[in-house]
Amino acid sequence: MPTKLHTNRYGKSRVRLMRLTKHFDHHDLDEWTVQILLTGDFTTAHTLGDNSNILPTDTMKNTVYFVAHLSKADSMEAYAQELIDYILTRNPQVHSAEVVIESTLWKRLQVDGKPFPTAFMRGSDERQTTTVSRTQNQPFTITSGLDRLTILKTANSAFTGFIKDELTTLPETTDRLFGTALKAEWPYTPEGISAGIDFNKVRTHIREVMLNTFAHHDSLSVQQTLFAMGEAALDHTTLIDEIHLLMPNKHNLLIDLARFGHDNPNHIFVPTDEPHGTIEATIHRA
Repeated sequence: MPTKLHTNRYGKSRVRLMRLTKHFDHHDLDEWTVQILLTGDFTTAHTLGDNSNILPTDTMKNTVYFVAHLSKADSMEAYAQELIDYILTRNPQVHSAEVVIESTLWKRLQVDGKPFPTAFMRGSDERQTTTVSRTQNQPFTITSGLDRLTILKTANSAFTGFIKDELTTLPETTDRLFGTALKAEWPYTPEGISAGIDFNKVRTHIREVMLNTFAHHDSLSVQQTLFAMGEAALDHTTLIDEIHLLMPNKHNLLIDLARFGHDNPNHIFVPTDEPHGTIEATIHRA
């Protein structure tokens, strides 16, 4: 039976990188997990075992560290562009390269009521993310975002008016805990990328405007609040034309204390991760 290689790519994943940048009066710390994926003329490696066009993945790992050493980039996005260009300019057999970076949150330690310049503590499970790709002699595409941003509000959250059938046991409520672990991704416009973007500043502002909306929004459902957060992000900047949000509904179940002779007016809950509702949507600029 005749066969033909259809699509393929390969690379190196989960390359761990800690970058310390020393300034006169303080240090900056970045912890990144890097993935490199290459597409190109690799057919004979699959069909004949001919590795003459294969850049070893171990070399890719070393390239991550070498480019980081030379880099003056102040953001994941800028570093990813440097890394891609380094690989593409030295490997004409590579058609395109994609770099995915996930950043671990480190916060400056508070000592005597103020940030200490050279001491840090791990923050929450939140991750900052970016996916940067480029085809030879073509512009970059850049999508940034955040993941595992765990947030919860204890007021202004309701869920009523939903479908009820013979299997419905969920009661309506106008006062519930609303918890989620936000994942958001936004592609930057080609015009914005070519003009130059302060990626760290934009990420911070998009994050802040979404959190502000989450806190203040009078929520009638997760879906409604998700849309309001995406709408606020698009209203904040013209550098993006769409945003994708994933907001699992992390349930907090009210404990029935009536059997013990007590009321439970939204006081005692059991937090659960499984099962949870899954709500996601992409919001476009009109």
